[in-house]
Amino acid sequence: MHPRPLPEPLDASFHVQDADRLGVPRRRLVATDVWAPFHAVRARVGTPSVDTLDRCRLYAPRLRDGQVFSHETAAELWGMPLPRRPASTTLHVSAAPPLREPRTTGVTAHRIGRDAEDLTTFEGLPVTTPVATWVHLSGSLSEPALVAMGDWLLAHGIPKAALEAAVARSTGRGVVALRRAFDRLRLGVESPRETAVRLVLVDAGLPEPTVNWTLRTKGRFVARLDMSYRDYRVAVEYDGRQHALEEQFRRDADRWRAITDAGWILVRVLSHHLDSPARDIVAPVRRALESRGWSA
Repeated sequence: MHPRPLPEPLDASFHVQDADRLGVPRRRLVATDVWAPFHAVRARVGTPSVDTLDRCRLYAPRLRDGQVFSHETAAELWGMPLPRRPASTTLHVSAAPPLREPRTTGVTAHRIGRDAEDLTTFEGLPVTTPVATWVHLSGSLSEPALVAMGDWLLAHGIPKAALEAAVARSTGRGVVALRRAFDRLRLGVESPRETAVRLVLVDAGLPEPTVNWTLRTKGRFVARLDMSYRDYRVAVEYDGRQHALEEQFRRDADRWRAITDAGWILVRVLSHHLDSPARDIVAPVRRALESRGWSA
């Protein structure tokens, strides 16, 4: 025997109190076509629960006014780069005093400031802005991770002045790392791995390269270089491809040759080189620079 259909006003996920108000018996909420993604929340079987956005939608009936998705959850919703970590289904939800943050399984709760400019919506869900999310994560991310995220924000149209203002009004845990990270942001970086390579080079005592500079010879476009030392004609390129199509590989090979034909030394960095950066990134770039006259 099939369970009686749920009333139409109940969405794909709903709070049990909403079902109570519609006169749905509690025993109906344990039928085989319903499941409990969170305490006091029920969802119709088949409701998506794969990614972060799905889980936020499932949790949404539990949100009270003033509670928002934040921290890692907000970063995932915005597509901001996060360090690689084991997959987690935990959601991060914040509230500003005197509002209370949630206490339930599957949720990490936070208290945040009351600035209205730090709040917005994503797909109809309340969430902290990308800039506020960056600031909130300063208490848990490393300085390189904060730089990579800040570079991403600049690349996605966030004015540097907006980040500077956010840093200026920040206090508490993580503010020192946030200030240091802000000083190391560079406009034009196109991937978090490019940020990682740049920081590896600078932290090893090498000069800071210019990011995404266009190489031309006699006015003719040659290539846009990920990182370049123009005074020494040394280029550093990060190649993150794992399975390059043959046609793309041919174009890249022609590009690499054009860079060297223009009199530049090209150092290519692959993803696995970040596992041993001193040997596979710093050393070859140092040799290239020294061969062109640079000395520490």
